[in-house]
Amino acid sequence: MISYSELLTPDQVARIHDASLELLENIGALIRNEKARAIFARCGCRVDSETELVKFPRAVVEEFRRAFPPTFTFHARDPQYDRTIPRDAPIIVTGSSAPNMIDPVTGQERRAYSDDIARIAHLINELPGHDVFSISVLAEDAPPDKFTLTRLYPSLKNCVKPIRCSSTNQDDAEQVLKLGALIAGSVDAYRAHPFITHHYCPVISPLTMDFDSTEMLIYFTEQRLPSFGSIVPNAGMSSPLTMTATLAQGNAEFLLWAMLAQMIHPGTPVIYSSLSTVADMRRGSYSPGAIETGMLHMAHAQMARFYNVPSGGYIGLTNSKVNDAQSGYETGMSAVAGLLGGADMFNIGGLLDALMCFDFAKAVIDDEIAMMLKRLKRGMEFSEENLSLDLIAETGPGGMFVDKPQTYELMKETMYLPELADRDARLRWSQRGALDTHARALQRVREILARENSAGFAPGVDAHIRAVFPDLVAGDAVLPEGWK
Repeated sequence: MISYSELLTPDQVARIHDASLELLENIGALIRNEKARAIFARCGCRVDSETELVKFPRAVVEEFRRAFPPTFTFHARDPQYDRTIPRDAPIIVTGSSAPNMIDPVTGQERRAYSDDIARIAHLINELPGHDVFSISVLAEDAPPDKFTLTRLYPSLKNCVKPIRCSSTNQDDAEQVLKLGALIAGSVDAYRAHPFITHHYCPVISPLTMDFDSTEMLIYFTEQRLPSFGSIVPNAGMSSPLTMTATLAQGNAEFLLWAMLAQMIHPGTPVIYSSLSTVADMRRGSYSPGAIETGMLHMAHAQMARFYNVPSGGYIGLTNSKVNDAQSGYETGMSAVAGLLGGADMFNIGGLLDALMCFDFAKAVIDDEIAMMLKRLKRGMEFSEENLSLDLIAETGPGGMFVDKPQTYELMKETMYLPELADRDARLRWSQRGALDTHARALQRVREILARENSAGFAPGVDAHIRAVFPDLVAGDAVLPEGWK
């Protein structure tokens, strides 16, 4: 196991916590949702109904943050893919909700549709590095009254791993739970193993809880179904242009939503999830690909350890518009920084252009990065046996180890053997087509999507779903036109 790299001293961690308590106690937060204000008032907070400002006494925050549990589980339709953090860290989650995508046939950017979601879900189901499918794109063909179902149904139909999604309101959420019960066989069966994890961004920086996302936080917490929020301060825009201030404000915003969950139901699992960024002030550009994003996630991970909760977020994103060197180094540098900093969850897979566009080849490349992160987390596996002193003595100076039984036994274990990265001699690489990484990744996408999908529903389940929701999209992962 690796040791964590820390940007803050223990005294600095304590000061960030104290600064966050100062913000919550003296400045407070704007709480748009009346239900949330009532919960806060009942638990000892100072509520001004006219201004909608709520202030949080230090003792109240300290009381409810002690209720945070130390783990969070993502349940899957197939339980073998259940993942609990921090035990199973790092878990890799796809980036989510991009409006656009790179068409895999034409290579041009376009709007995303529900059949794209089906193909992406099939791909993620087959990629070993990805642990959770957070629905990667929106669906241009979704009717307003079935926006979430139009995205969720193709995801569940083509992926047995945990699914993460968002709901827009309570009616929308109830449709989602009805779909989950139909797939599980009953409401009780679904509640016993809820394979949909709900996500929201209840805090709008600086220090504001909106109505709809907070409503969803309250609803899913009351239902005791898995859900969590993310905080998204942007230094220079929605937080001060220092990383320390952004960390303190973001930490207060995490405490804000996580505390509300504990007030509703003590012991509700949480994830310290973040997408803290520093704006590029040359043009005010949103810059999740910046190295400062990785640094902020390292610092948030330290704060999460202070509260003994799992952490992570949107680590390893890129501002690049295409799957190029910028995409690779922005994703790789921040992801490694986050891992070394102790983050447990990485929303990393498939997105370009600051979360605006999905690319199939990028998802495959990110899967290889994910497998490297998992290897890095495994560490050196130190032991007397692994020192191999007897083998070194037996081989002697000038000898070779390639023919030794230990080498054969460990050749697939010591090193992660990538399927995408090319390590051949130039001549062999040229003879195999001289393809770059993007082209090789797209070849693998095509191979996977051409396979029969093993994630389909049990016999009769799909017919039952379509009888209850008769106007659902097809949801089948078929090859795109041009690849058939």
